[in-house]
Amino acid sequence: MEMQNNFSLKNYNTFGIEAKAKQFIAVHSVAELKTVLKQNKLEKKFILGGGSNMLLTKDIEALVIHIDLKGKKIIEENEDFVWVESQAGESWHEFVLWTIEQNFGGLENMSLIPGNVGTTPVQNIGAYGTEIKDTFISCEALSIANQETKKFIKDECHFGYRESIFKNEAKDQYVITSVIFKLTKHNHKINTSYGDITAELAKNSISKPTLKDVSNAVIAIRQSKLPDPKELGNSGSFFKNPILLKSDFEKIHQQFPEMKYYDISETEVKVPAGWLIEQAGFKGKRFGNAGIHKNQALVLVNYGNATGQEILNISKNIQETILNTFGIQIEAEVNVI
Repeated sequence: MEMQNNFSLKNYNTFGIEAKAKQFIAVHSVAELKTVLKQNKLEKKFILGGGSNMLLTKDIEALVIHIDLKGKKIIEENEDFVWVESQAGESWHEFVLWTIEQNFGGLENMSLIPGNVGTTPVQNIGAYGTEIKDTFISCEALSIANQETKKFIKDECHFGYRESIFKNEAKDQYVITSVIFKLTKHNHKINTSYGDITAELAKNSISKPTLKDVSNAVIAIRQSKLPDPKELGNSGSFFKNPILLKSDFEKIHQQFPEMKYYDISETEVKVPAGWLIEQAGFKGKRFGNAGIHKNQALVLVNYGNATGQEILNISKNIQETILNTFGIQIEAEVNVI
């Protein structure tokens, strides 16, 4: 472990924003993490994973601890299911591909989501009809205050749409060090309910898809819509899809009958934020060094030298326009720092 001062975080956030950390250290084991936390009790701390779900708008005047814990293993299995544990610093996409190679089902619809395994429960990440909570069993986390290990089972995580206890009651209190998932070994529940997946499979004349087929379809869809952060700085979907009470939505729908929506319960509907942003004329628009991606209106991009503040200003402009146009408030999915 080596502590570095005035450290550039440009290569540690997928937006590629230039920002400095007052101090920076990478930890490669739970023991190292405990040592760093103990030795720097009075220092303000910032926990950094894969840097895929944040927008840096300023330098971080704190000790940035980069979680680089590696390793994955089967910890239990029976005839039908397998329990797999991954360390927090593993690449999420590489982990998903590894489970598919073992013919373990449950994560394939979340292929190619950027970031590391340790941050997936924080957001309750999801895509194409699945979320982390569907396969999540538990995670181990280290208390920043006293370095004690705590196990959080699924019910304790208070998962919601892009929400968890780690974004609310337990925010900034714990560092997730490993996560356990329960996956299927056979009789996989192949989920192709989203039209894009169905169309992609049909295009390739696949009528009985395997886990790999679904994963490949998701990867192809995401690559066609979303820019590679290594080529064009971005953080995936910048906004959450707003969830509205049906009673409120019906009034808006009367005014905008072409508005797309999905029923998610008897009382709520989800409106695609990307549709709202595109209808408001933002898709493909550029504002100096930043803008909205030409293929996916949910994605804000850094064309090379944008500051976090420039991207934040665009996001606020979009939110204000959507509210004024449709009467719908959209929230950022990305953590603004």
